[in-house]
Amino acid sequence: MNESTRAGGPLGGHTGGQPAAPAQLGHPSDRRAPAVLDSAHVGDIEGALGRIRLGDATDRRSRRQRLLTLLAIIGPGLIVMVGDNDAGGVATYAQAGQNYGTSLLWVLLLLIPVLIVNQEMVVRLGTVTGVGHARLINERFGRFWGAFSVGDLFILNFLTIVTEFIGVALAADYFGVSHYIAVPLAAVLLVAITASGSFRRFETAMLAFIAVSLILYPMALLSHPQWSRVAHDFFVPGLQGGISSAGVLLIIAIVGTTVAPWQLFFQQSNVIDKRITPRFINYERADTALGSVVVVIGAAALMIAANYAFRDSPLHGQFSDALGVARGLAHMGHALGTLFAIALLDAAIVGAVAVTLATSYAFGDVFNMRHSLHRSFRDAKKFYGSYTAMVVLAGAVVLIPGAPLGLITTSVQALAGLLLPSASVFLLLLCNDPEVLGPWVNKTWLNALASLIIAVLLVLSGVLMATTLFPGLNVTSLFIELSGAMVVLGGAGLAYVRIRSSPDGRVPVAPMTLEDKMSWRMPQLTLLQPVRWSPGLRLGMSSLRAYLVVSAVLLVVKAVRLSH
Repeated sequence: MNESTRAGGPLGGHTGGQPAAPAQLGHPSDRRAPAVLDSAHVGDIEGALGRIRLGDATDRRSRRQRLLTLLAIIGPGLIVMVGDNDAGGVATYAQAGQNYGTSLLWVLLLLIPVLIVNQEMVVRLGTVTGVGHARLINERFGRFWGAFSVGDLFILNFLTIVTEFIGVALAADYFGVSHYIAVPLAAVLLVAITASGSFRRFETAMLAFIAVSLILYPMALLSHPQWSRVAHDFFVPGLQGGISSAGVLLIIAIVGTTVAPWQLFFQQSNVIDKRITPRFINYERADTALGSVVVVIGAAALMIAANYAFRDSPLHGQFSDALGVARGLAHMGHALGTLFAIALLDAAIVGAVAVTLATSYAFGDVFNMRHSLHRSFRDAKKFYGSYTAMVVLAGAVVLIPGAPLGLITTSVQALAGLLLPSASVFLLLLCNDPEVLGPWVNKTWLNALASLIIAVLLVLSGVLMATTLFPGLNVTSLFIELSGAMVVLGGAGLAYVRIRSSPDGRVPVAPMTLEDKMSWRMPQLTLLQPVRWSPGLRLGMSSLRAYLVVSAVLLVVKAVRLSH
């Protein structure tokens, strides 16, 4: 084992040549030619706040050494989480505060473990495999699911980018700037941030925008909240005014805007592009946990500010859009309105960069294009070209007079709710695939927790889709009925697994030392054994496919009707 392997680097990277012969699973000394697809994903870790050499095998024992390493690693987790507090997220949290006070803060607290569990699995996939999420789905589950994941990701992400430009236009309107000026300028800025040819410059720019987002915290302070009430609402579930259909839908919207499918694709690819390997996985986990806390505190600050600014005004409970919130806050105090508009603009920029880049990364993975921010525009024309094209087209949609921007915003929420459970299912399956993760597969307790999260997401997805298609449904009754059905199905599935389980059904992983585990990388994709589809898995995937197809068709029909 060479020095770079022990250092946790990408095992020398993908250097071409003949593929290695298949090796027995679990023997890292036999795992040659890892699956890294772009040679630019091999090398030094070059973060905005530090650098780690590829051959650095330092045993980091002092606090100073560990802190410097953490600073060098910080980036992907923080960006993906703060990017999720995008323009749509800012509007949703402000709506919760304006209409329901701080009574929904407990939802944000519950989302912290959901975010950490989902993104920790993504971190493991990225560091161990060196291959993006879309490519793994394509290789392990077939072209149908690969095309489905990338195609739907493109549609959802494109519509999401449109909503980010809507946020730019609303923020510009607050400051009296025409959106015909603000949107093109924002598009140029988005391309400039990403296409610099330097991963470090990209990450530096993103962390600068994240620093600007910290103005959410003084917003909460300026609204002079009742902190005892805030603390109570964080830990005691409730809903101001009692349970209602509108309240339940808003809870679903909060979950949908905080836990989004594009996050899985972005962080896995960004971890790979930053060249983070298993040796530094705990630092990236810390980065992810930090990001989840930052995003939840920011969302809470928006709820708090909106609640205490509007609670004694006629606008309490009368949410219209983000611009209405900014103007309402300005009436309560000019600084609040200005800070909110700046936060909205900042969130739109960060969200647009992350969502667009997630899509370009996925295209690069699936179509074998060079797809690294370490490369120049000339060296990765298709990668940066796809990014630029999405930005330009999304900005152009917002500038079209009479464009159905409200319908687009609604469609984004519905599509996100539709795709999130399926994305989480693929994530769970990949993290239990020994050919992909070897000794890094999920533990039993993590599978149980992830399965519970997926069950909840399926219920929320079903409620959101049903109410989008049939607005007259009783949301509360539907939620209870779907929850009951999910409990029954979950119990039946658990019983089936216990009956069918066998010690011989699992691929053995040979015992290994911690050093060997930290050096284990997934080999080339062509060397992996095919996925074994059990009858239960086939039934589940077929059911998921039917749900997605039927829901997508009904959603398109609904959108066409609304457009007319």
